[in-house]
Amino acid sequence: MRLSKLFGRTTRETPADAESISHQLLLRAGMISQGAAGVYTYLPLSWRVLRNIEQVIREEMDKAGGQELRLPALQPFELWETSGRYVSFGQSLFTLTDRKQHQLALGPTHEEVITDLARRFIQSYRDMPARPYQIQTKFRDEPRPRGGLLRVREFIMKDMYSFDADQDSLDVTYRIMAQAYATIYQRLGVPAVMVEADSGAIGGKASHEFMALTPTGEDIVMHCPSCGYAANMEKASSGKAVRDQGYEADEPIRPLEEVATPDSSTIEDVAAYLHVPCYKTLKAVFYVADGQFVIAVIRGDIEVNDVKLQRALKCTELRLAESAEVQAAGVIAGFCSPVGASSIRVVADDSVPDARNLVAGANRVGYHFMNSNYGRDYVAETVADIALAQENDACPRCGSPLRADRGIEVGHIFKLGTLLSEKLSASFLDDNGVSRPPIMGCYDIGLGRLLAAVIEYSHDDKGIVWPMSLSPYHIHICTINPDKGGVSACGEELYEQLQAAGIEVLYDDSVASPGVKFNDADLIGIPIRVTISPRTVASNNIEVKLRTSKESTFVPVDEAPGILTRMVRDALAGQTADKKSE
Repeated sequence: MRLSKLFGRTTRETPADAESISHQLLLRAGMISQGAAGVYTYLPLSWRVLRNIEQVIREEMDKAGGQELRLPALQPFELWETSGRYVSFGQSLFTLTDRKQHQLALGPTHEEVITDLARRFIQSYRDMPARPYQIQTKFRDEPRPRGGLLRVREFIMKDMYSFDADQDSLDVTYRIMAQAYATIYQRLGVPAVMVEADSGAIGGKASHEFMALTPTGEDIVMHCPSCGYAANMEKASSGKAVRDQGYEADEPIRPLEEVATPDSSTIEDVAAYLHVPCYKTLKAVFYVADGQFVIAVIRGDIEVNDVKLQRALKCTELRLAESAEVQAAGVIAGFCSPVGASSIRVVADDSVPDARNLVAGANRVGYHFMNSNYGRDYVAETVADIALAQENDACPRCGSPLRADRGIEVGHIFKLGTLLSEKLSASFLDDNGVSRPPIMGCYDIGLGRLLAAVIEYSHDDKGIVWPMSLSPYHIHICTINPDKGGVSACGEELYEQLQAAGIEVLYDDSVASPGVKFNDADLIGIPIRVTISPRTVASNNIEVKLRTSKESTFVPVDEAPGILTRMVRDALAGQTADKKSE
């Protein structure tokens, strides 16, 4: 490809609204263009990278027993009504009505459609395991698109769906897919770790995310260096035992006592005024869950995890209550507790029932209760783990301090069970002739997020650094002063020779200055740069520089096609060998 003919162009300016490194570099390198909030065009350079990623994914999915198909983006809304998941997806589900007033959905995922197909084609246990997959454009009405390709409203996803006859078979499929995912990330050069995760609107009994650890990641992974426990912060648990020499776990329950706490409306203020540690207080946080006012209570030294709370409440939408809603509920912010609040739904963290003699709001301004105790003074409709795990909390498995690192989700796998197959009436006859629903799993990879994650992990202050296996081209030829000293002729001949050898080349045939050409080459990030100038032509050489090296070497012109071809093929073979050995 000649750079003069390439659709798209580089830019020196970093867009003000581009926050993530990948977003900045993709825009500057002329690889994507924004059409609307969360909607992007993949320009030719990034589309070539995306095709390389697709190829790796296809190879590993096929090895794992997958069969590629293509499902429709337009889905009958009746399927979503039957599954009931239109409620859990809420406003993120794009819907439309056709000219015949038939309601349709733009697929954010395809469990409903694939399960409807399974209902028709899977009749016997002999038809399983079945592992159909696709690479398809999907749509979600993301309320806050951000981070370039990291959080968008239109995206490309690989989604596989598995159908198994029993739980043991699903477990086997799940392990096969987890290993296939690990191989994909190894081949792509992305250091991804498998962590426990919340299943979100997809649902299911268990799920794991694959997180690419990078300082610029939008998610936080809690993990234990001692035992290997790892979970997304939305899912992570931690030990809640108080680590304080003065703490008495079995202290006697004392009488409830109301005390004045003037100008003390925060946990810190109350604890300081009453000379107690924060873990001896009861925190009340106000939410609205599907329109209902809710009080979440938790020990004062712990924060509420909104995702866990939403799961405990089994609600579709959850948000913090606004001040007007708090007043309408008749509670007093800063001095509220569930003591005496019998008409309001209360959810308690599981740290609360075992915590004795806590300071809690007295439900009037300027006063708190000393020695409030769960069971005697108040109860909750629901008790669950709704705590946000924090760095240095105790690991729930071994007790060692947890670490917190940022990461980008690059894949998600789920054990769906029989929820959807039962609702959509998919069934098969087992080996005893008994009708049963197939047990399902689903396995997702967002290709745009994965592309962005590669850049987040592999870049420097000059631009992108592509691995050979993913790079849009193998070699970037730059001609300096192409109108002088036979430079253009030398460049043209090498370009044609490399293409004839099957090497993919981006040929900068422009008349820009050397600085502009070299900056563009570093920004685009192709692994090998070849420079041809009047000086190199005069010495019958070309200059070869790797994107990852500061040094360059000179190669005789007549030997250049063979040497460069071997460099590319050795790099591709070396990356494959490295991944197989890991």
